[in-house]
Amino acid sequence: MEIRFFDQNDSLLEISNIYESSWKYAYQNIIPQDYLDRIPTGRWAESITKAGMRNLVIIESGRMIGTASICPSRWEQYPEYGEIVSIYFLPEYMEKGYGAYLLKRCVAELQKLGFEKILLWVLEDNIRARKFYEKHGLVCADVYRNDQIGGKELREVMYVYSCDPV
Repeated sequence: MEIRFFDQNDSLLEISNIYESSWKYAYQNIIPQDYLDRIPTGRWAESITKAGMRNLVIIESGRMIGTASICPSRWEQYPEYGEIVSIYFLPEYMEKGYGAYLLKRCVAELQKLGFEKILLWVLEDNIRARKFYEKHGLVCADVYRNDQIGGKELREVMYVYSCDPV
């Protein structure tokens, strides 16, 4: 297993496929199915190279199986936080322990950038992800925001992590 930063030789479509596959699997019964069914190939390809975003990939046996994005907090009320924007895996690699390694690397990279506090947002109804984050030391901050995906009102909850000082 290798975890490294995205580089110019990586396929944006391959990384986008991880997002697409993960959304279609993990968000069943949370996001409207017709929306999930209509996610186009390459939907996230351009956002992967967005300025300020640092993207990690996890590779197993030569195959890209997961990805994560980190950055300084995008939320003006949390300027002292680093942010884990996303962690996604191909469905067949979920719940096999890879997520813990990728999460740990995200935290380490944000610490290297000088952040002692980290936040992330997760859909309130995504119980599997919430349990994962709680198992790995993130705490529900009881801070919520509303979102609309596929015509459905959804609520996201913020989780926070306090790092040990470097």
